[in-house]
Amino acid sequence: MRVLAVTAVPAERDAVVTGAAGDGAAEVVALPVGGYALHRVRAGERPAVVLDVLAAGVGPAAAAAGTAAALTAAVCGGSGYHLVISAGIGGGFAPAAPVGATVVADEIVAADLGAETPDGFVPVTELGFGTVVHTPPPDLVRALAAATGAACGAVLTASTVTGSAGHAARLAARHPRALIEAMEGFGVAEAAAAQGLPVLEIRTVSNPVGPRDRAAWRIGDALGALSAACAALPRVLTAAGTPTSWRTP
Repeated sequence: MRVLAVTAVPAERDAVVTGAAGDGAAEVVALPVGGYALHRVRAGERPAVVLDVLAAGVGPAAAAAGTAAALTAAVCGGSGYHLVISAGIGGGFAPAAPVGATVVADEIVAADLGAETPDGFVPVTELGFGTVVHTPPPDLVRALAAATGAACGAVLTASTVTGSAGHAARLAARHPRALIEAMEGFGVAEAAAAQGLPVLEIRTVSNPVGPRDRAAWRIGDALGALSAACAALPRVLTAAGTPTSWRTP
């Protein structure tokens, strides 16, 4: 089973690798385009899970571009992926997702893809274009959440991180199931969907959504929680059955 995990920055990539590899080491594999490099982990019981971890950059555009490059390179190399994962840290909506919490997305939502109108924000779907939600395979979501003690809910993707209590309240009102705000999941999901692949998103909370109080951020704790969550990945994916059984609604 081959899985691609995409993070924004190297610190998140290293946390995923540390968790998934256990005592093992990662092999660095250069991609032929874009200057990207994969960190490859082989883990789990037979059949082994081959997990390639890519730090693609910050924001949905960089995430989509890096994911697409890695997926295309795999197909051209004759061995494509079965699953794509967006992984990293983000801001949590209190009180449901406090600092240190782990969340597995059951919806990956583009929170700011649309238009401002006199009546408020209108998602792009209501303008007659595209999509704003990707739905991961429910069985995988439940299995990973059970194995990690994670909460399940919507993870929002935004190009601009929330910095005020007012905007946080508006987002929460528009997306009442939202647990985390981050910047890459929807871009990863778009690239996966373009190749017909299922997607997961795993996030841990480093700070509350709202006013930016850097002194209150707990990035190290969130990265540690991300490693702990990713330690369960090989076991969960091996037990989940064949990739052909993974279906989105």
